[in-house]
Amino acid sequence: QVHLVESGGGSVQAGGSLRLSCKISGLTFSDYNMAWFRQAPGKDREGVSGISQYDTTYYADSVKGRFTISRDNAKNTVYLQMASLKAEDTAMYYCGAKRYPSGSWWREMEYNYWGQGTQVTVSS
Repeated sequence: QVHLVESGGGSVQAGGSLRLSCKISGLTFSDYNMAWFRQAPGKDREGVSGISQYDTTYYADSVKGRFTISRDNAKNTVYLQMASLKAEDTAMYYCGAKRYPSGSWWREMEYNYWGQGTQVTVSS
């Protein structure tokens, strides 16, 4: 059975930093393409950042230059380092896994597995 478990969320003041982790089990992690999405109250889930099985990275315009995605295949974990946080980054953050890197990185339906989410709250 596949499990994705996010951690590292919390409350931080604007300008601060957090590092999210997503540990995956039950699949061959190195074969999967990973992404972070977020969903703020009353809004649709949106893609934030992705990293392919070949370590190619992708970022939404709203987080470019502030967020960094990385993966450690030995630890079956994907990370999202978030810096210069803003109040508008407040959301539940989810990691997703998809088998193939083709298609859109920001289309939820392309992801095979999801975690339960970790809350990030940024106060201004």
